[in-house]
Amino acid sequence: MQKNDSKPFLEGDLLGGNHISPEEEDKLQRSLTNRHIQMIAIGGAIGTGLFMGSGKTLSVSGTSVLFTYLIIGFFLFFVMRAMGEILLSNLNHKTFADFVTAYVGPGAGYFIGWSYWLNWVVTAIADVIIIGGYMQFWYPDLPVWIPAFTSIIILTLLNFIVVKTFGEVEFWLSLIKIFAIIAFLVVGLYLVSTSFVSPSGVTASVSHLFEKESFLPHGLAGFLAGFQIAVFAFTGIELVGTTAAETKNPHQALPRAINSIPLRIVLFYICALAFIICVTSWSKIAPDKSPFVEMFTLIGLPIAAGLVNFVVATSALSSANSGIFATSRMLYGLSLEKDAPTIFSKLSKSKVPLNSLMFSMICVVIGTSILFLVPNVMTAFTIVTAFISILCIFTFAMIIVAYIAYRKKSPELHAASLYKMPGGLFMAWSTLIFLIFVVVVLAFDHDTMISLVASPIWFIGLYFGYKFKLKKIRKNQEKESPVSEVETLSSN
Repeated sequence: MQKNDSKPFLEGDLLGGNHISPEEEDKLQRSLTNRHIQMIAIGGAIGTGLFMGSGKTLSVSGTSVLFTYLIIGFFLFFVMRAMGEILLSNLNHKTFADFVTAYVGPGAGYFIGWSYWLNWVVTAIADVIIIGGYMQFWYPDLPVWIPAFTSIIILTLLNFIVVKTFGEVEFWLSLIKIFAIIAFLVVGLYLVSTSFVSPSGVTASVSHLFEKESFLPHGLAGFLAGFQIAVFAFTGIELVGTTAAETKNPHQALPRAINSIPLRIVLFYICALAFIICVTSWSKIAPDKSPFVEMFTLIGLPIAAGLVNFVVATSALSSANSGIFATSRMLYGLSLEKDAPTIFSKLSKSKVPLNSLMFSMICVVIGTSILFLVPNVMTAFTIVTAFISILCIFTFAMIIVAYIAYRKKSPELHAASLYKMPGGLFMAWSTLIFLIFVVVVLAFDHDTMISLVASPIWFIGLYFGYKFKLKKIRKNQEKESPVSEVETLSSN
């Protein structure tokens, strides 16, 4: 990371406050403890994609969706291990954008930095849209945009405060999700063990998992169609890679967070979805509603459904909170690398990249305005999540490419690493091939195909943005070179 020599900036500057010194302003605080990192990692694993998006995935893939999550989770674990090894090999890397720049090149760092920033801006948009949809569970006539924009205001205020406050908020929001999932699993186990019969006449049974017609209800095409939402469900799993610069003990916290990913996938995804299928049967699951809420509605427990709806609403709030944190830090990093205006590298007195935060939130507000054009919650949600999946795949792929380059350029760091990626280069290439396969799969579905075709617009825009940056650098060098020549002649 380059040292930031620009004039320091803090929240008080907007109100006529005092400046802080460059030495104090230069670095983000390492205020996140191990428990914060663990909960941020879990919060990234339990989000809107699971609580809301899994309904659509189940409707197109049937019980084969369990294999979808297992397959994707398996390969993404290796993405996280690759990221963990590189980050811990050099703690000067603040985020994965830093090591992509170091090992693949400044152009690659520029692309992944801005793409990841957009990824979380759009994810935050999807989350606040869904919050509006969840509120309609209690207030059917409430316009979706009211709770959506209220959420944006709350999250902006929360992220204005020091990073430790962010960690505390995310800790408790994630804790709610964990207790909710555990309670959900306990209730599901009870309903199955007692062969509970719902008002609709469906008996809770493990046999629903093995019904022949439910495994591939729409054939192979349906199975492949489930990959898009499933990939979106894993958005946030890489968040631990953006908190490395603000972790007190990264050598301890990051490995713990990454190594617990397989357990989280089995518990939060596989077991939870399995119980939904056992209790309600695949045929009863609505694609446009949260299956977690619908399960309690179908078994005749509206109070429990309301409680679960509250939990999934806080889950969306948590995901949006993490996304806003990630966007502000990524834009801060881009500014330090001169890939974004220097104004975004200025920190407040409480070490928050205030300008980066405000710009990201303005973009979230603009994106959320889609609700005025497409008032249907699920339609708006589908439009944005397909694009998010493409950006996620790009991010994961660049992490793997950087790992391959790291193995070639820094063999001594790999040899000294105490946290090596299992399978090494073989699993790195296998994971990269899998990610390419998922991109190809997106072309088979009409909705995802639209996003796939539209996504090059973003990358073409980045290409011209990078060319403009290089042109600006050349002009600055040309202006400085005559001065350098004069100084050289004078010294002689």
